[in-house]
Amino acid sequence: MAVTSVSRSIVKQVLAVETPEGAGALVRRSIGSMTLRNLSPFLMLDHFQISKGAGFPDHPHRGQATVTYMLEGTSRHEDSAGHKGTIETGGVQWMCAGKGIIHAEMPVHEEGLPDPRGMQLWIDLPKEYKMVDPSYQELGPNEIPSAYPEGPEGSVKIKVVSGKSHGVESPVRHLGGCWYFHLSFSEKGKTVFQEIPELKWTAFIYIWKGSVIIGNSTMPAESFHTLVLSANEGETGVQMTSGEDDTQFILVAGEPLDQTVFQYGPFVMTTREEIQKTLMDYQFGRNGFEKAHTWQSEIGKQ
Repeated sequence: MAVTSVSRSIVKQVLAVETPEGAGALVRRSIGSMTLRNLSPFLMLDHFQISKGAGFPDHPHRGQATVTYMLEGTSRHEDSAGHKGTIETGGVQWMCAGKGIIHAEMPVHEEGLPDPRGMQLWIDLPKEYKMVDPSYQELGPNEIPSAYPEGPEGSVKIKVVSGKSHGVESPVRHLGGCWYFHLSFSEKGKTVFQEIPELKWTAFIYIWKGSVIIGNSTMPAESFHTLVLSANEGETGVQMTSGEDDTQFILVAGEPLDQTVFQYGPFVMTTREEIQKTLMDYQFGRNGFEKAHTWQSEIGKQ
């Protein structure tokens, strides 16, 4: 029996206002701001722009995954476990911080090219995975598979960063359910339906170019807005129609976690006691933070 396509709708819109962050970077933050504090399993969403001399030098993490997806330009990263690499335009780094990591994320600036821009999403880890060893999954722009609902010559392209879309599946695996898509529409008025698992997964859209109409709505949502989608019984996915030529946005869905969030900066645990223990671990350099006070990244010095 064929499954009926029933679209989710918008239940909340949040404008991501540009603010300073890190060492001279500019970010548009929606999830994690005062207007959209809790959206389990998602903790934070930043649309960032990094000017010359700015960046995110050495800093710690514990208890979450961070997903960095480059829209323009290039960013380098390096961590206390000896891992280093470069994320190019259209590439992704999916980092599981687990029990603890110190890392740096710094832009690469080249003459005549725009400042590096991208998306960084923080995802809460299920409590049983918060103290696993850190790990990375990295895909270059040519390693992320794409789906073409209208065919390869059509006007709709879906980069499948994680999850499944129109018969295409990403190799990325998250500790907890999470699907992440980059949708590009070259023409106005094109419609696509993306299925989302029927587990009452939390889903949102962030638009950075053009506009999009969701479900049966007639009003397009504009750039720099995060759209929180409904999660009602029987809704099988989301219908999206481009409101302008060259519309681009991400659609992300994740399984909500039945656990409390205690967050202190880059540390995300489930109890106040766990946060206190994390601060002690970091202070005394143990349980994942052995190099907290001895390691320095090379890229952070430049």
